[in-house]
Amino acid sequence: MAILERNDTRAIAHLTLNAPERLNALSDEMLAALQTELDALRDDRSIRAVILSGAGKAFCAGHDLKQMTAGRQAEDGGKAYFTDLFNRCARMMMSIQSLPQPVIAQVHGIATAAGCQLVATCDLAIAADTTRFGVNGVNIGLFCSTPMVALSRNIPRKQAFEMLTTGDFIPARRAADLGLINRAVPEAELQQETWALAEKLASKLGAAVKIGKQAFYEQIQMPLEQAYAYTGEVMAQNMMHRDTEEGISAFIEKRPPNWTQ
Repeated sequence: MAILERNDTRAIAHLTLNAPERLNALSDEMLAALQTELDALRDDRSIRAVILSGAGKAFCAGHDLKQMTAGRQAEDGGKAYFTDLFNRCARMMMSIQSLPQPVIAQVHGIATAAGCQLVATCDLAIAADTTRFGVNGVNIGLFCSTPMVALSRNIPRKQAFEMLTTGDFIPARRAADLGLINRAVPEAELQQETWALAEKLASKLGAAVKIGKQAFYEQIQMPLEQAYAYTGEVMAQNMMHRDTEEGISAFIEKRPPNWTQ
């Protein structure tokens, strides 16, 4: 049984975290499997949207604490292992946002610590209305510093700090209100809602979405004037794309576009 399963349907790749007995923890093996698939997706032009979900009763419970405890047995107390672990996790998270395809988290059960970080890192997220989210490391004496990076870029800082320092869970509706997820839906409708969004994204011009996703994350870190200058150049380059010309012509002529990609 693979720890990470990939199933492609038309232009959508569905990645499933498949370690339900460990609540799909981000173990060394899971991180490696995710990195391998993300690297493969980067150059896969047949895929235009990605769904990430978890098998069993939870989306992801964060890092594998038993594996981390074993790492402490090294002569240096685990410092080298932990540094490498968090660097590998950060690389995987950044790979999600650097993918040309939009990535949708399909969330259920719980998403805690690095699992909550994973939700915050995905470009979009839809959750069952019974889902709970938390960055709970503080409860065991380990502040969720790396999950904080993605969380604080999704929700207001005072709300993020409260979650980080109390270790409390928030329900899906609250997560939607704060902007951690796009929306919360009845659990019976979760898969349908996620796939409907993925299919809508996959129907767009892949080259345009790729350009736009990269520009979205670049400009959001820039001062206003620099952001406008950068995105103006991006749009000018986008306008030169042959399929963009076809899309505009199709809109004017009130017909479906005949894109080559």
